[in-house]
Amino acid sequence: MDALENVVSGVPPSRQHAVDAPAAAARALARKAAVRAAGLSGALALPPGVLGMLTVLPDLVAIWRIQAQLVSDIAGLYGKDLQLTRSHMVYCLFRHAATQFTRDVVVRTGQRLVVRQLSGGALKSVLTSIGMTVTQRIAGTAASRWVPVIGAAAVAAYAYYDTLQVAKTAIRLLETPAMVELE
Repeated sequence: MDALENVVSGVPPSRQHAVDAPAAAARALARKAAVRAAGLSGALALPPGVLGMLTVLPDLVAIWRIQAQLVSDIAGLYGKDLQLTRSHMVYCLFRHAATQFTRDVVVRTGQRLVVRQLSGGALKSVLTSIGMTVTQRIAGTAASRWVPVIGAAAVAAYAYYDTLQVAKTAIRLLETPAMVELE
């Protein structure tokens, strides 16, 4: 859980600047990040047995870091990088994986998303609530370490898919007219 908290404790600076067609640029950026995440995750899934088991957590942390940078870069494309908070980051990284977590972080008001700023304690609580999802992902990833080539392909495919889902969530959030209303 500490590794997860370390990844989302800060928002990485965006390496992108606002552009005229941010959605198209964001999709292109997402594909590049997804390929990078898939390559990294697939490579880390190749070692068999016990050695492979040792790569599970570093794999997840590396993917989350790639995805966090992607979210920040997409915000930069939309010119909203300075508005991006760790609450937004957690939402984008884990919305598709944890419905309960989403209910804790996001409140829908009309057509606007209102994202609450989380205190340190609330963030820990939210991260604990997605712990089960992470544990299940680790178990699936760990199981794939015993069948190296097939497992590596499956892990790479999931990392690719997961990264694209993070990008979709970030794009949807950033296209919301009033992205943020902080309490």
